[in-house]
Amino acid sequence: MNRVARLWRHLLTTRWAMRRRFPPAALDAIATAVRATEREHRGEIRVVIETDLDAWSILEGRTPRARALEVFALHGVWDTDENNGVLLYVLFADRDVEIVADRGYAGRVGTAEWEAVCRAIESEFRAGRWEQGVVAGVAAAGRLVRAHFPVPAGHADRNELPDRPTLL
Repeated sequence: MNRVARLWRHLLTTRWAMRRRFPPAALDAIATAVRATEREHRGEIRVVIETDLDAWSILEGRTPRARALEVFALHGVWDTDENNGVLLYVLFADRDVEIVADRGYAGRVGTAEWEAVCRAIESEFRAGRWEQGVVAGVAAAGRLVRAHFPVPAGHADRNELPDRPTLL
C-alpha cells in the first residue's frame, strides 16, 4: 500500500465521518449484539473502532494488525479468567477489520476462521452497511467462541469486558 496515499486518507478521515456511520443507535445495536452472543458462551467480545492513525504511525508503516495488537493490550482484552477474550478492531480510515483472540483459542480456532469473519465485515462495509457489518461480525465471532467455550448448565457467567463499542 502506498504510504503517501494512506497518509492522506488518514489525515482526511474525520471523527465526524466515522460517527456518521456509527451513530449512537448503531453503537447500541452493536452492544446489544455483544450482550446477546455473550449469553451463549463464556467468552468476551470487545469491539473497538478507531478513526485513524497519526501521521508518524503511517510513515513508520504501522499496520492495522500491529495497532489491533496494541489495542488488545491497552483495553485489557487479554485479562479474562479463561483467557478467552476476542477483540474485533475496526480501523475506519483503512476500512480494515482485525480480530485478535486471546491464547485460550490457540489450537482451537484457526487464523483462517477469524480472517473469514473479518473479510465478511469488510464486504458489508464496502456495501455501505457499517452497523450491519459489525453486528454480523459479532454474531459470527460469537459462533466460533460458543463452539469452544459453551455455557454449561447452571453456569452464571459474569461480564468481564464492556459490551458497548469504544470509539478512538
